[in-house]
Amino acid sequence: MAKSATTEKYIEGIGRRKTSVARVRITPSSKTSFIINDKNIDQYFKTDSQKKTIMEALDIFEEKKHFDVSAHIYGGGLSSQAESLRLGLSRALVKLEEESRKTLKKAGYLKRDPRSKERKKFGLKKARKAAQWSKR
Repeated sequence: MAKSATTEKYIEGIGRRKTSVARVRITPSSKTSFIINDKNIDQYFKTDSQKKTIMEALDIFEEKKHFDVSAHIYGGGLSSQAESLRLGLSRALVKLEEESRKTLKKAGYLKRDPRSKERKKFGLKKARKAAQWSKR
């Protein structure tokens, strides 16, 4: 672990989406940097849309402050991990400054997306897909 993470005060937020869970810690810094599962953001998230999803919470944050963001993510796919990271980051920013809650809530970044995959039922091909019925 980095020395700065243990000496400086950090704020933690937890975000979930589908089966992925993100534990996010933010520390005020001179420039913004992301460390996700001990990797840089460019190494962990390959597509620009996933990086954009994560950065949306910081872009809406009114004061252009910079943070060291470290996150541990597990479960799910990369897209749900990006959304869970955004939720955890938003929750941590609200703990840091209560005034930012209104703008983040209006953008919808403080709401956990409850949608998840429905389980497959016995006798069906998928969760709801059944074999084609024929009259004769």
